Amino acid sequence: MDIRVGYGFDVHRLVNDRPLFLGGILIPYEKGLFGHSDADVLIHAICDALLGAANLRDIGFHFPDTSEIYAGIDSKILLKKTVALLSEKSWAVGNIDSTVCAEHPKINPFIPEMQSCLAHLMGIDPDAVSIKATTTEKLGYTGRGEGISASAVVLITRNSNH
Repeated sequence: MDIRVGYGFDVHRLVNDRPLFLGGILIPYEKGLFGHSDADVLIHAICDALLGAANLRDIGFHFPDTSEIYAGIDSKILLKKTVALLSEKSWAVGNIDSTVCAEHPKINPFIPEMQSCLAHLMGIDPDAVSIKATTTEKLGYTGRGEGISASAVVLITRNSNH
């Protein structure tokens, strides 16, 4: 069996008058993330990690923010398309280990729902989706509440008969 590891990172600015989507779910908060799509930083980091592990470039290559097709798109669709791209190359998602960095809102109460949502989208067990939450102890753009970042490490597997 072939295995590969990938890493992804994303950051988006927090703004008024936008909903906040993280890990495929709507989080109640007074601000949301700014972006061409729904700006779900966690899903974007996971997509980049998956694409990188499979040597399929990055999320911007496949889903450019210059395309009207992706304007306002639900990032869950991008994750499903990413998993399909991997499947075309006979890769399967093994597990995800991710971290969301946000001073506010506190996301720990939402982690089980995010794990379930992401696992469903990728066709894996929720136990294979780790999501951790942290802050920057009030330092930098995250600490000032200006944005949220996420990082992800993924393992993908391929049958050695490919």
